[in-house]
Amino acid sequence: MGSRLGKAVGALLCAAALQGPVSVMAADWDVHRIGRNFDLVNLDEAELTRRNIKLIRLGKLELQSGRVVATDPLVQQERAPFERTVPPGDFPVTVYEAQGRIAAAVIRFGDGKPERWELATVAGQKLAELKDDLFFGYGVDAGTGSFLDADTVALMQQRLEIEMKARQNNDVNYYDDVLAADIDSGTDSVMHRPIEGKRGNVAVFTSGWGDGYYPTFWGLAESGRPLVLMTDFFVIENADGNKEPTNP
Repeated sequence: MGSRLGKAVGALLCAAALQGPVSVMAADWDVHRIGRNFDLVNLDEAELTRRNIKLIRLGKLELQSGRVVATDPLVQQERAPFERTVPPGDFPVTVYEAQGRIAAAVIRFGDGKPERWELATVAGQKLAELKDDLFFGYGVDAGTGSFLDADTVALMQQRLEIEMKARQNNDVNYYDDVLAADIDSGTDSVMHRPIEGKRGNVAVFTSGWGDGYYPTFWGLAESGRPLVLMTDFFVIENADGNKEPTNP
């Protein structure tokens, strides 16, 4: 395997179930062994720049139900939302670019520094199953990650139906025929609204090294209230864009 953890995890995806745990070759499972960039959310822009990391603000994500989904939106739109929920509302999304790739994506729900972190899980995923070298995450097969509300999935499906009807063709590709026109060529990211005039949007971004299997984490206040939700794409470690990550 190469020295980059993202490549190692990407290679494992080929045979992995999208909802199942994936190996990262760790000796003892620990949220801090898997998520090694939690400090990103605590750094100001000056410090990020010093670490060769670019902060990109995508805008506010509209969460109608507060049931958050993290997924490859071009492959698995209907992935289950995380078990932990947040109050409905509009919340800022940022992505962190390092070494020419999106290293992490974050939703911010409240001010402050997270006091503890936990792996985000969907129904049926049990942390007690995570022995040794396993973690839960979502699979990427189209080089794309996203955050959206569970209720927004229906809007994406509706948009696809609109495009098929308009083109009189059922062979419509959501990326080529819908997203591509919106994607910012400079950041490869966008806050996408499936149906104009309807509440519900999707934060879309490239997924680190591309196809792979990536974990998402809740950053919690001392009270247990969610402050952030972060997907780590294994591009960097220790929140430092000047160094390549190493296998744990």
